[in-house]
Amino acid sequence: MEKSIIITVGRQFGSGGHLVAIELGKRLCIPMYDNELITKAAEASGFSTDFFKEKDEKRNFFPLSNYFSSSILGAPQNFLNSDALFKIQSSVIKDIADKESAVIVGRCSNYLLRERKNVLDVFITAPMETRIARVAERNSLSEEKAKDLIIKSDRKRETYYNYFTFGAWGAASDYDLCIDSSILGIEGTADFIIEFAKKSDLL
Repeated sequence: MEKSIIITVGRQFGSGGHLVAIELGKRLCIPMYDNELITKAAEASGFSTDFFKEKDEKRNFFPLSNYFSSSILGAPQNFLNSDALFKIQSSVIKDIADKESAVIVGRCSNYLLRERKNVLDVFITAPMETRIARVAERNSLSEEKAKDLIIKSDRKRETYYNYFTFGAWGAASDYDLCIDSSILGIEGTADFIIEFAKKSDLL
């Protein structure tokens, strides 16, 4: 691509946002970062990848003694809070945006990159019944358990986003484009986002 672009993808749990992000990366031939952000953040901080995976998009205090021996950190009352983890991950996201075009999923990336001109912020949604069907199949769950998982996961994402951005997770005013992936499907949604980016003179 001649132009540099960052596409941030916010998503409801089970909406297919991750799949849309993968498709965008493939079609535009640019990296897609989701769980990959966890690895980069872990590498940048010196913490284990498992540590970041367990605490990803969550807010609380984490006892470091669970992840490091006391000989390294001293007394087991050492703690790292979610604010510190957020700063580490934020630095990684900004570093990616400085260096390359990319698709970045979640983790308040739309907020972190809000001052940049080459960013397209997208939020992916879908009807609850569609999300239940996807999560139930993907995770081998009953529809009831899939719905419970969706509600809990969305609540965690909302709490995380609202705390760090002082905004409202999923609010249309925080994004350039909000789209229901069930209407056009995963590939069609990716096509629509790319076309939107072209008409917005970002591609």
